[in-house]
Order: sequence, then C-alpha cells, then structure tokens
Amino acid sequence: MRILVAPDKFTGTLTAAQAADAIAEGWHRYAPDDLVTCIPMSDGGPGFRDAVANLIERDPSTAYIESADFCGPSMVEGVWKASTTAVGVAVRDAIAGEATKIVVGLGGSGTNDGGAGFLAALGATADVSLDAGPAGLRDISELDLTAVRDAMRGVELIGAADVDIPLLGLFGATKTFGPQKGLSDADLLVVDRILDQFVGVVLGPTPSERRLAETPGAGAAGGLGFGILAAGGTVTRGVDLVAEAVGLAAACANHGLVLTGEGTFDHTSRSGKVVYGVAQAAGAAARPCVVLAGQVTVGARESRAMGVDAAYAMADLVGLDTAMAQPSEALARLAERAARTWSPPS
Repeated sequence: MRILVAPDKFTGTLTAAQAADAIAEGWHRYAPDDLVTCIPMSDGGPGFRDAVANLIERDPSTAYIESADFCGPSMVEGVWKASTTAVGVAVRDAIAGEATKIVVGLGGSGTNDGGAGFLAALGATADVSLDAGPAGLRDISELDLTAVRDAMRGVELIGAADVDIPLLGLFGATKTFGPQKGLSDADLLVVDRILDQFVGVVLGPTPSERRLAETPGAGAAGGLGFGILAAGGTVTRGVDLVAEAVGLAAACANHGLVLTGEGTFDHTSRSGKVVYGVAQAAGAAARPCVVLAGQVTVGARESRAMGVDAAYAMADLVGLDTAMAQPSEALARLAERAARTWSPPS
C-alpha cells in the first residue's frame, strides 16, 4: 500500500519534518512493506521556508520570508509593544536584493499591531509611533503611505496566511489570538478599538472604504496580513500555496491513503490550517484522509465535515504529559496503532 504522510508542525514539540519521520517510523512497525512518502507541510507559520525549499533553490527572483523568524513570541517582549517592524525590514532588504516577488509566511507571531511596524519599515509615517506595537497607535489620526507605495512599485507582495480571519471584531485577530499572546479580556476590547481607529486612518471611515480589513487573512499574524494588503499586496491561504509548491494534489492521487496531523485538531483547523487543506486535497483525489494529532477536540461528525475519515490523539493513547515529553515516540506509537486499522494485512 502507498501511504502519503503530509503533516504540519506539532507546535512546541515537533517540526513538520520530524512529525513526518515519526509517523513513517511508527507506520512501518506494523506495515514494513508499505511504501511511505513524506511531504512535510506548512500553512505559512513556522516551517514555511522549509516546506517551499525547492522553490527557493529554483527561483532567485522570489524571496520567501517566515514572519515567525522576525516577530515570533521568542523575538518580542509583551504584545502591547511588540512590532512587525523586523518583517518590513526583511522585505525591504529583499527588494534591495532585487527580488521582484516576495512571499511572507504569516503565522506563529507574537505581535498584534495590525501590520503598523511592517508599514513603518517600508517608509510609512504617522503622527504616532508605528513601530511600538498597539500601544504606540493610540490616538493615531494621520498616516502617509506614499513611500510604501513607491517602495513596492514593480514588486509582487503576497502574504501566505495560516488563518482566514479578518482584522477586527468578534472573529478578528485580537479576539481570536490575543489571549494566547497575553492580552486580558479588558485588553482585548482596548486593542481592538485601537486597531479599529488605525484602520479608519489607513483606509477611511466608511464601511466600503474599510472593506479591506475584512479580507480573509487580514488578521493573520496579529494583523500583519492587513499591513501587506495596505501596502498593495495580496493575502492567500498558505496551505494552498505550499500544496501547489510540493505537488500535493498529484501526490494524493498517487497514494492510497493520506495521513496528516498537527498539535491540536480542533474547530480552528478548518480556518486555513494544514490538516483541512490536506484533507481537501485527499478528497479531491477520492482518497481517505486520517489525522494523527497531539489532541483531538472535534467529534466524528465535525471531522467528516472537514473531509477527515478518522482522527487519533496521542493524548488518548499515552497521556498528555508523555505526549509532550516524548513526542516523537508517542506519535510513532499512534501511527502504528492507526496502521493496524488502515493498512490491509499482507
């Protein structure tokens, strides 16, 4: 049997490549004769550049930037003052290096500044500090993007988003990811209000003018997606971009079973994540898709609605503590268990 293994990273424990290796090892413990092909995936978050490494080697005119390398949680201190400026500097350097197309992986950020720092690095000016996080945007009333438009002239800018959320509101960047970045319930309202004012200054006051902030992916990386849109770029689903780069559709068609996985398989997995993207590709090829995850918090009906035929959790098999302490072995054991169901007897 031919098995395709196409997982995302397991945040905090395994890279996508490490996860793929662990799944392949565990699968072969039960089914050593199965042919297992590993294609580590990414949705634009950590591991994005590794996933598109073959493109980087082939096309020097295109620059691939992983925003988590510049504004990830370990790169910033405190979300109130955390800025996307370093990502803008990386884009500016890529332009200086004569890149004509720049793809920014959006995911794994520790920022929530609406992309203000990113725009500042490209030349935007305002009557407040654009590079001081949401705290610096209080009372903003003027913004000039002329230099940004000049800098981006002749350059195609694409944001590869790991989520399809808008910038503002109940389902926006602050409300959705602010708590895990350290914002309290009271902070969420204040920061969203600050970004709402920022949007008004960038785009204008009317609903039609502000529509860009509602673009799916505008809220990715704490609103860095919005910064890219304001700079004249576009935002697309990162998993779709990676899927095209690695030939996922053809790979699914050439294998009898597709395995994918992530740290937590939950309701957010549908909003631009790897698991959903891989499941859709498997479905298009009429191949079953099985998820191996650290934790699974969705039921069978919701899984099937995402195109997933079955989902298995490391926490259910070995316990959460062991899954976190020994992730590779726990994932290998989970893959071995799945193989007993999904690999036909030889």
